[in-house]
Amino acid sequence: MQFHTKGLPADTLIKLYKQLLLPRMIEEKMLVLLRQGKISKWFSGIGQEAISVGVTQALQQDEWIMPLHRNLGVFTGRNMPLHKLFMQWQGNKEGYSKGRERSFHFGSKEHYVCGMISHLGPQLAIADGVALAYKLKDEQKVAVAFSGDGGTSEGDFHEALNVAAVWDLPVIFIVENNGYGLSTPVNEQYRCFSLVDKAKGYGMEGIRIDGNNILEVYDTIKGVRDYCIQNQKPYLIECMTFRMRGHEEASGVKYVPPELFDLWQKKDPVKRYEEFLLAENILSAPEIENIKVENKTYIESELAIAYGAAALTPNTLEELGDVYAEGVSGESSVVSGHSAIVTSGLSSKRFPPADANTHHSPLTTHEQRFVDAIQEALRLSMQKHDNLILMGQDIAEYGGAFKITEGFVQEFGKARVRNTPLCESAIVGAALGLSLEGYKSMMEMQFADFVTVGFNQIINNLAKIHYRWGQNADVVIRMPTGGGVGAGPFHSQSNEAWFVHTPGLKVVYPSTPEDAKGLLIAAINDPNPVLYFEHKALYRSISGPVPQGYYETEIGKAKIVTEGTDVTIITYGAGVHWALDYAKNHPQLSIYILDLRTLLPLDYDAIAAAVAATGKVLLLHEDSLTGGIGGEVAAWIAEHCFSYLDAPVMRCASLDTPIPFNIELEKNFMAYSRLGEMVGRLMGW
Repeated sequence: MQFHTKGLPADTLIKLYKQLLLPRMIEEKMLVLLRQGKISKWFSGIGQEAISVGVTQALQQDEWIMPLHRNLGVFTGRNMPLHKLFMQWQGNKEGYSKGRERSFHFGSKEHYVCGMISHLGPQLAIADGVALAYKLKDEQKVAVAFSGDGGTSEGDFHEALNVAAVWDLPVIFIVENNGYGLSTPVNEQYRCFSLVDKAKGYGMEGIRIDGNNILEVYDTIKGVRDYCIQNQKPYLIECMTFRMRGHEEASGVKYVPPELFDLWQKKDPVKRYEEFLLAENILSAPEIENIKVENKTYIESELAIAYGAAALTPNTLEELGDVYAEGVSGESSVVSGHSAIVTSGLSSKRFPPADANTHHSPLTTHEQRFVDAIQEALRLSMQKHDNLILMGQDIAEYGGAFKITEGFVQEFGKARVRNTPLCESAIVGAALGLSLEGYKSMMEMQFADFVTVGFNQIINNLAKIHYRWGQNADVVIRMPTGGGVGAGPFHSQSNEAWFVHTPGLKVVYPSTPEDAKGLLIAAINDPNPVLYFEHKALYRSISGPVPQGYYETEIGKAKIVTEGTDVTIITYGAGVHWALDYAKNHPQLSIYILDLRTLLPLDYDAIAAAVAATGKVLLLHEDSLTGGIGGEVAAWIAEHCFSYLDAPVMRCASLDTPIPFNIELEKNFMAYSRLGEMVGRLMGW
């Protein structure tokens, strides 16, 4: 191992040593605490410290880093208080995640560190979004994302590098190649000679370096950072290294040939650099000993502070309240079904109208199709928010699969209306990265069916990030959904229920042009991730009066479509029009129709009032029966409104099959084909 100072002053060389030594000594202490049972888990980076330290020291303090398990040097290099890190690792409330996350699964906006999730690969795309924000703001910065050798096999690695290359983003991708993905050696993970060979395939430059040489890492990152900024290009760096402990301490190291430890012990990044500093008379042995004593004193004093943290007492209201970021009004943005209370003597008169929008004064209306209302909401939002970025496949010059963004690229430019490669996961991740830098984003999922390939980012990154460490995800994902157009199993699914089960998301599903516009504007204004379902069959078949100008329809509020006394139909989306059509053709029945409009959070007050109005309830939705939102609403009604029921709560839903292509088969599949039968059964009680 050759150390080349390349003119670095002595104080920089000494600072690098101090930064390198501190995480090593912290880790040695953590291993002791692990054996004592004072922490529950530890992923050791001993042997790899030079990468984290070299990278962090070569960057500006306000450039985002996306680290992983073995990057303690990133956290210490960003001067995060050690006692608070100890509290984090102990699971104290005073840690960075209030006891909700373990080890390095947390971030800090103050320190420009974005916490990882266990799936590893999704972090890479977040760096794309941050770098895009830097590019849009014309800031001279780079974003950095870490991956292990194992993570390079994930689809997220491919997607993130491809997007960074296609969009010319200033991102540095760091691969820590320590030879093993847990216990699987690299010869069972990839067949290329070197992982840096992959760079050329994405049209980017790359380099392979000695990850144990702190000066080589530092100098390389400095130069690559300049390259990325000057050329507005990404770069891949493969850092060769080795971990001297197991994947995590419980894993052990029996799967590693002993001779590898002997080989890499000779390349220890701390020891070898220390020897170099001594040989060059940059530091003396007594000075090194003093640094170690100072570190030990610092570690013990910070640990003593952490030990003084109060025992964590769960607070249910706080737990529920931290799932969502507060809106601009500062008001609570969600009401949980667990806290909804229905008292005896309930009557619909006790509930306020459930159709209130946030625009209280009368507005001039004009007739619009459903699709045009969505387009108008997007256009007005783009005009209001100059930090709103639209992303999706074919949404620029082509105008999107359904032409909703037609003309937008001419009006707002390619920087804000962005065609994407076919990589849903990376674009959702990039949307989160934009949010880290204060941008809003709307991603068009070309068809809601395609969300499956972005599922992990939505469920585990967008939805959980505020609860985990207080970072919001200001992201809207538009979801063209539903059948009725003969598009078959992969372009017609109703998959809204998948997301209703996920705390941290909001799910809206308008049925009218007025609500399509108002809810989309509200979704874009909401600081939380919102999935906006828009039924394709309604695009050009439904028209209605839409208030002119800019307004919101409040998320979380249902709408009374018609009042009645015989039977209540609770529904949303296309189901509203099925219910209206049925009511029109059966004037002898007085039907109360409630349009949920928002599926997460649900408007429990409106549901309770709808139940009390008739005592007979039918839940109607296009989604398949099993696991649909109707089951959840039915369970809530049974639990909270049982005394007001005159019949069992019934559900009318589509068949428990994939949605078929043939029109006659599709009609048979659809819930509306059984609506009359189900109303008849309900009225028979």
